[in-house]
Amino acid sequence: MGDLDAAHDCLQEAYAKAAATWPERGLPDDPAAWVYVVARNAGIDRLRRDAAAGRRVAAQSRVLETGVARDDAAAPEDPRTRLIAEEAEVGDEQLRLLLLCCHPALSRETQVVLTLRLAGGLTTQEIAAAFLLPEVTVQQRIVRAKRKIRDARIPLVIPADLSERAAVLATVLGLIFNEGYVAHSASAGTLTRVALADQAIRLTAAAADALPGEPELAGLLALELFHRSREEARTDESGALVRLADQDRSRWDRVMIARGYAVLGRVLAQRRLGPWQVQALIAAEHTRETTDWERIVRYYDLLLEMQPGAVVRLSRAVALAEVSGPVAALEEIAGVDGLDGYHLLHAARGDLLERTGDAAGARAAWERAAALATNPAEAAYARGRAEACAR
Repeated sequence: MGDLDAAHDCLQEAYAKAAATWPERGLPDDPAAWVYVVARNAGIDRLRRDAAAGRRVAAQSRVLETGVARDDAAAPEDPRTRLIAEEAEVGDEQLRLLLLCCHPALSRETQVVLTLRLAGGLTTQEIAAAFLLPEVTVQQRIVRAKRKIRDARIPLVIPADLSERAAVLATVLGLIFNEGYVAHSASAGTLTRVALADQAIRLTAAAADALPGEPELAGLLALELFHRSREEARTDESGALVRLADQDRSRWDRVMIARGYAVLGRVLAQRRLGPWQVQALIAAEHTRETTDWERIVRYYDLLLEMQPGAVVRLSRAVALAEVSGPVAALEEIAGVDGLDGYHLLHAARGDLLERTGDAAGARAAWERAAALATNPAEAAYARGRAEACAR
């Protein structure tokens, strides 16, 4: 079809049909496949309608009729009438949608934003929270990306060589999982969106199977499994957040942890270390009976070399507190720029200031964290810590 707006319309039509039929008939065995097939059929119907309209106009005009084959079966295929050009076999339908949007003609950041919105099912609010950006900025990027695809006639193609799309795909899948792990939507009502996190794991596993030569996808899968294994212990009976240090480890899913180690072991054997694998190593360290914080700090040092950024520096500072104390960690955080609107920066400062005995400073930091947090469980936790400091 080559028309992203039309493809998006078809996808929305499929969502509307799902909303109308699923409550009565129940969920299909594979909801993502159902949506993909319905959207694809809607696109094919649209193409047929457009072609039929063109033939009707041509039949009434001698000018338009010139050079038009009357025998439709013998007419050569116009590449623009193909909905999707698929040169690689990808079994999972939703994964195919993600790969379609990960187009190298766009900048990497734009690919991620567009894919999350059109194929990942995230709202602009959730994408903005993931990137620590204003929502209007994300909306503008999506509009510009659609315009570029339309004006440049960029085809919707799944190429035979998927390696050039693997890095963006991993980023997209990681952000989908993160939204499931800690929901940023104001309407979420809970700490997590378990179904979304599980969907991300399923898609990451499918991607790792489809691209066995891309170790970062397997590294991401291991990371997701380690994080997902703690789900039952992350909140108490009332839904209140329980921080990692206070969690009941007997409630962790040991089978999922074992799977994470199995995946991580296989991918590390390839000796092609990347950022997702390093993050999986950090998550794996937290699953051990005794956490080696010095090793975690070294992992963060390695991660900073591969993927420098303010959020990684903040995470390193939190780990450093367990090795060198809260004062050293606060000094590290003081040098982190660009995260004033990030609630976890202020939560980290609040915790560290409490440990130094600065109750007033800690209270202000926790109140700031509560004001910035969009997840209700995280906001409630921050307010509770602020109130404790006040007492």
